[in-house]
Amino acid sequence: MATQAISSPEAVHHHDVHGHDAHGHHHESFLSKYVFSMDHKMIAKQFLITGIIMGVIGMILSIIFRIQLAWPDKEFPLFEVLLGKWGAGGRLDPAFYLSLVTIHGTIMVFFVLTAGLSGTFSNLLIPYQIGARDMASPFMNMLSYWFFFMASVVMVASFFVETGPAGPGWTIYPPLSALPKAMPGSGVGMTMWLISMAMFIASSLMGGINYISTVLNMRTKGMSMTRMPLTIWAFFLTAVLGLLSFPVLFAAVILLIFDRSFGTSFYLSDIYLGGEALPNTGGSPILFQHLFWFLGHPEVYIIIMPALGLTSEIIATNARKPIFGYRAMIGSLLGISFLSFIVWGHHMFVTGMNPFLGSVFMFTTLIIAVPSAVKTFNYLATLWKGNIHFTPAMLFAIGLVSFFISGGLTGLFLGNPSLDINLHDTYFVVAHFHIVMGCSAIFGMLAGVYHWYPKMFGKMMDSKLGYLHFWLTFISAYLVFFPMHFMGLDGVPRRYYTFTEFEMFTKWLSLNKFITLAAILGAIAQVLFLYNFFVNIFKGKRAPQNPWNSNTLEWTTPVEHFHGNWPGEIPAVYRWPYDYSKPGAEKDFIPQTVTLAETVSSNTPHDFGYHGDEAQFTHEHYSSKTLSVSEEQKAQESN
Repeated sequence: MATQAISSPEAVHHHDVHGHDAHGHHHESFLSKYVFSMDHKMIAKQFLITGIIMGVIGMILSIIFRIQLAWPDKEFPLFEVLLGKWGAGGRLDPAFYLSLVTIHGTIMVFFVLTAGLSGTFSNLLIPYQIGARDMASPFMNMLSYWFFFMASVVMVASFFVETGPAGPGWTIYPPLSALPKAMPGSGVGMTMWLISMAMFIASSLMGGINYISTVLNMRTKGMSMTRMPLTIWAFFLTAVLGLLSFPVLFAAVILLIFDRSFGTSFYLSDIYLGGEALPNTGGSPILFQHLFWFLGHPEVYIIIMPALGLTSEIIATNARKPIFGYRAMIGSLLGISFLSFIVWGHHMFVTGMNPFLGSVFMFTTLIIAVPSAVKTFNYLATLWKGNIHFTPAMLFAIGLVSFFISGGLTGLFLGNPSLDINLHDTYFVVAHFHIVMGCSAIFGMLAGVYHWYPKMFGKMMDSKLGYLHFWLTFISAYLVFFPMHFMGLDGVPRRYYTFTEFEMFTKWLSLNKFITLAAILGAIAQVLFLYNFFVNIFKGKRAPQNPWNSNTLEWTTPVEHFHGNWPGEIPAVYRWPYDYSKPGAEKDFIPQTVTLAETVSSNTPHDFGYHGDEAQFTHEHYSSKTLSVSEEQKAQESN
């Protein structure tokens, strides 16, 4: 019987998606390497940097309208300089205020937290962590980014049309979005919003098809579905959600374009504009809400699931412990993915919904808290008694868990129709979704940037600036959004330009000033991050190959990037990705590429695919100093 460890022909995966050697030493021009690149790593950087730029724009818009809410009667000459006629006399135009809120929401939800987060890390990590040379279709991957880039340009360009950008809110409900003359923000800017979103949806669908195909078809030898890192499970299921839900929004957008431009009445009926009856009849604005929220609620999980996947990897790595409940975590992701399609009605309790239907949506909404709670408890169990390394990435990952808990608890209020009807149009909703979706996903994204920055750029970020960035951002985020719950409980309505017209709400003016100052503090914290991010691309300390002593495959690739990822053959996988602090092991981590023959002292029955009574699994099976080729192969097949 052969007793040596498996030799390289057996231990490697020969598949090369490009049909050339993995070194990829052919000459690349500047355009083919940095602009129209088909390398997943460069496309990930393009998504990230574009997402950061869009995030900065979204943040600036929020500061402008926060200043308006804090000092509604004060004149700011800077407004006139920056905004022209929309800031005439230093006062923000009320219609432009609605446009700021609309574009801020659109940019943050779609362009930063969907494309910026999922586009970056799905592209970077899927080929790396499953052991593939690149995506299934590198050309489609490139197209996906450029559609996203064009969508971003069109969205930002809408600020420069005469009637201003879209103003009906980021949910673009008809009739404001369906009638070009309803308000200034319903004109050309609204049309540009629809064109931009059509291109964005095309980008998302091309990316999603690519991610799914790559995960299903291009895993390296030994990389079974139950050996994939939780990051890959999260990206895979996020792509499935996007593929099933984004076409519904696309249909809603097409019908809206028909209503705006071709005289149809899908969403319009019995409308009077300026005292004059319009000919539209038979349509229903509620139809649009159903179509929008059928995407809109899966969209919440399209945003948060990649962040949860990144957090799983970062917490396990930095707690130096196996992730608690690996299979339960996969099950919770599957449960969230399924349930996210049958809860959209909780956004529509105030539309006159049948009470029985409302109770059904309440039931499914409260049920989806169960898999979310499974993830939360498993994160806490992984942290419990771990040898925690408090890197900036780890702090942001723990911050995500904090926001996910505090924001999720307020969702229990809004999932109940009798409470939601009172709270729906108030600041309580603003507080809830900014904490549970906005802050959680942003913190997950920042955790991912700090953790995989060495892999993306081959340099290290400044940890001290990272710690300062975390604490300022964490504190300011809670100071901004937590007080809004109390405003909502008092009935303060959202989307209002000023509250000074209402005597009952003037008592909240001082709190609005406080929230605005906290938001400005948060914006200053992001300047620290931008400095840390961009300066260290050029001047940062050179990163080692595996700076966090992590187990997954991306840390086996060289620091220098080349198209194909691994020189020579792709390594095979022999174990799951969470062998941290394993009893009997020489080090506190065992990479996935280490064979069972090399870790005799720490092997367990589970490593051989045995899930029964451990006492019945004889010691001789795994205590010998060598492991036969046939046993190693059996172990691989069973896993």
